[in-house]
Amino acid sequence: MTASQAPAVSAPAAHPPAAPPLALLLDVDGPVASPVTRNVKPEIIDDLVALAAAGIPVVFNTGRSDAFIREQVMEPMIAAGIPAGTIIHAVCEKGAVWFSFTSAGPGPIHVDRELAVPAAYGDDVRRMVAEDYAAHMFFDETKRAMVSVEQHIGVPSADYLAEQKLFDADAVDLMARHGLGVVRLDHHAPNFDDEVDYRVDPTIISTDIESVRLGKDLGASRAVELLAAQGIIPEAWRTVGDSRTDYAMADWLHHNDHAVKHVDVRPADGIPAKPYTILTAGDLGLGESVIHDDAGGAFLRSWREALGA
Repeated sequence: MTASQAPAVSAPAAHPPAAPPLALLLDVDGPVASPVTRNVKPEIIDDLVALAAAGIPVVFNTGRSDAFIREQVMEPMIAAGIPAGTIIHAVCEKGAVWFSFTSAGPGPIHVDRELAVPAAYGDDVRRMVAEDYAAHMFFDETKRAMVSVEQHIGVPSADYLAEQKLFDADAVDLMARHGLGVVRLDHHAPNFDDEVDYRVDPTIISTDIESVRLGKDLGASRAVELLAAQGIIPEAWRTVGDSRTDYAMADWLHHNDHAVKHVDVRPADGIPAKPYTILTAGDLGLGESVIHDDAGGAFLRSWREALGA
């Protein structure tokens, strides 16, 4: 299934502007959901609803599952009062899964099965976590295409990150036993055909094991197609993320001639040189300690205030 098949919910009762001045493409962990609690603050939910109600397209572009988005984002947004006819899009698992929702709830879930990790490999990872790593992390049963493990909230970050390195090494070795080629950061381990089809991608709270074809750039492409299916072509985009990989959203949009500015809510990783504007909390007059959802929320509020929403 491709994104061109993506109209996921029935036509809205009230149409948003065909050329809104802005569209938002939002990573979830970090800019929207706290990486500590994994929850979304009520004030961020309120700002998202207000921006959507003002006709600003809101699209989530995340490695999270559709289940996480439904529980942590969609349900609170519906409870906060999404206007009838307003469509919110969610591109999940870095482009492999997507769905849309309105005040009435979610539409169909779309999964690109060609981008899924082999089920037998996922079963072995589940067993490995249960036997060797259950004290520090859990296997995410909600993923449909990726294989993911995540830090238990009660485990200190330093302890998790140390254990993550061991898990990642075992995950790479397991790929070889399944005859699969894999890359983790700078380490490449091709299969017998000298191909690398999968990636072990560590974050500060999880490890995602995924097709190398997945990424925030694929999510950006899906987002543009989802809006185009509604007849919406934004005048400009704001992409928001907390890691270097999130820049791929703005990279893809810029490369495809969309006006874009990228917001980095965790710039301590270093800000790369890019041909588009990069914003941080400092551009709002906030200090370096304002990061993650505090920074993401500040930008959402600033855009809401600028629109008078």
